[in-house]
Amino acid sequence: MLKTKTKTMNKGAQYMIISSFAFSLMHLCVKAMPHIPVFELVFFRSLGSLLITLFYLNKGRTPIFGNNKKVLFARGLFGTIGLCLFFITLQNIPLAGAVTIQYLSPVFTALFAVAILRERVKKKQWLFFSLAFIGVCLLKGFDVSGKISYYFVLVGVVSACFSGLAYNCIRHLRTTEPTLVVVFYFPLVATPIMGFLSLFNWVNPRGLDWVYIIVLGVVTQVAQVFMTKGIQSDSAGNIMTYKYIGVVFAFIYGYFIFEETYSFWSVFGIFLLLSGVILNATFKNK
Repeated sequence: MLKTKTKTMNKGAQYMIISSFAFSLMHLCVKAMPHIPVFELVFFRSLGSLLITLFYLNKGRTPIFGNNKKVLFARGLFGTIGLCLFFITLQNIPLAGAVTIQYLSPVFTALFAVAILRERVKKKQWLFFSLAFIGVCLLKGFDVSGKISYYFVLVGVVSACFSGLAYNCIRHLRTTEPTLVVVFYFPLVATPIMGFLSLFNWVNPRGLDWVYIIVLGVVTQVAQVFMTKGIQSDSAGNIMTYKYIGVVFAFIYGYFIFEETYSFWSVFGIFLLLSGVILNATFKNK
């Protein structure tokens, strides 16, 4: 029994690490195209995922619309809103800061799980949640570059909130829907909505933009599939711990590619945020 559980958790950890690396490449592509509107980026990202997922669903002769359509649609809608807001933060504040704020999503995942999955939040967890939010305040409060505004920090927090809702939907669907069906509903909802909204502010991609857009679609599909498999392999709080390797990639890309710098206290704020989230996941695991 113990051996089986450990094997499942190891599989989940591997899925989440692969997903984190793929998501880091997605962040890099978005950051490299600040001139392309967010709705358009989400449209391209969703269109690629839609076509790839449809191909594999048809290949496996899997019913594409699933069983629990209401929760599947909610997963797609929450994910779409969360991703749009996250792309806005990526384009407007330093990469590591935007990615770190998005890591508040496990906090919201745990909070919403109280109502959705009927999980319990212990007193110590509230302390860990507070630690994470103090980290966000330090990240903004000691920003010496002037590139992190309160507005975009708030946008990032709201993005994490919607991501938390989407993750709970994924967990709710783990016993009723195949992984690809859960993944499919995100582009199914996002593609038509983002396509329509993009018409009002369309910017034609040029040159390297098309390379970034293709890579964006492919790595996003990889990230979504492995993230969904990871979340469904263990409890939502436990497995999300392995997402945080993504902040390492964000620091590397930000420093070497975009020449981003942080003050000591801003880095300390990032450390507090990650500590609060990881301590919460560790506490739940025990």
